[in-house]
Amino acid sequence: MSKDGIPGVSGFGSVDPAPPSKANNVPELRAILLDEEKKMFLRMRSVFSLRNERSEDSVKALCDAFCSSSALLRHELAYVLGQMQNASAVPKLIEILSDENEHVMVRHEAAEALGAIGDRSAIPVLEMFLYDALPEVAESCEVALDLLALCDSTSDVQW
Repeated sequence: MSKDGIPGVSGFGSVDPAPPSKANNVPELRAILLDEEKKMFLRMRSVFSLRNERSEDSVKALCDAFCSSSALLRHELAYVLGQMQNASAVPKLIEILSDENEHVMVRHEAAEALGAIGDRSAIPVLEMFLYDALPEVAESCEVALDLLALCDSTSDVQW
């Protein structure tokens, strides 16, 4: 249940594939997330709990989990880091986007997360992969750059 009481919808406006874990401290959630022997459902629950925590420690725990053997999990890590919009994730996301051996779905999500975070330091890397051989990566970099440009053009607008 979200903070606004709507079942299934997170405080980030997304419907997550797993509810947050009942565990509520970052070290415990990190341990579950990094345990390759745990069921994916439990690891995903940790991902969403860490996202909901919104702390520097939770961002670090999520970034640490990019060592996972599961491309699906790594994709979800990039997605939630974009939702969190915490600039401390930018170096890790740049590393993931830049790794041409990384799964295309993970690289695409890392690019979109960089756009969502809004840190202009990612622009040179996004531009570098704008013409990546994989259209999913190239198009995601285009979307991220356009989002950053939109944010710049509306920075004076009062919503």
